[in-house]
Amino acid sequence: MVEIDNAADSEKMELPRIIAIDGPAASGKSTVGFAVAQRINYLYFDTGAMYRAVTWAAMARGLDLADLDAIGTLAESLVIDISAPQPDTSDGRQTTVLVDGQDVTWAIRSPDVDRSVSVVAANPRVRVALTRHQRRISERFSAGISEAVGLVMVGRDIGTVVLPDAPIKIYLDASAEERARRRYEELRRRGKEVPYAAVLADMRRRDDIDTHRAVAPLRAAADAHILDTTGFTIEEIVEQILDLMRREEVKRD
Repeated sequence: MVEIDNAADSEKMELPRIIAIDGPAASGKSTVGFAVAQRINYLYFDTGAMYRAVTWAAMARGLDLADLDAIGTLAESLVIDISAPQPDTSDGRQTTVLVDGQDVTWAIRSPDVDRSVSVVAANPRVRVALTRHQRRISERFSAGISEAVGLVMVGRDIGTVVLPDAPIKIYLDASAEERARRRYEELRRRGKEVPYAAVLADMRRRDDIDTHRAVAPLRAAADAHILDTTGFTIEEIVEQILDLMRREEVKRD
């Protein structure tokens, strides 16, 4: 456990070192997870970026995404680094993603990667390779020997598969229409003109793949706190999560 001074309300909170946040695409988990990490001085780690990185690398190499062995071998061989942005970085990124030393932070957020990442994420060998790496990272934080006092790990199977014993588990959700609207606005802000109907269709297809894949299907952990983000601001969701943490600590006391 680590003690955090919450400047917003001037109280001390005893928080676990690991916080798991899951949810479907565009449910707000990345934005909320990043905001929570900033509030309590934890490192933010979006595990979805790793699956995107493998997808981007496979597409860049012209590999068949349906070739399980080829994509699995690629995932096992890539050097994927995820770190906090440098202080002089001002392009709005939440983390910096490197694949074999190349900065692919924005390349992995393209519509093409959006449409294909769920196929790659359903590959059993890819999941095993990346889950192993994610657990190693969490172990450093659990032991208190990493670069930050704690870790907010975000993904689709953190609370169910990667870190089933995480002390705090959050599952964020919203309707497919609301999530598609968010992704559509995000793409427009980045200068990508994609019809909303196409974004919605992609969202529904990804949801179907994610929830029905044979390995680690998307679902809320039995002991997760489920929050619907529809109609709430980021700050309101962050406050809900911090309140849940306080209540968990009261129960432990």
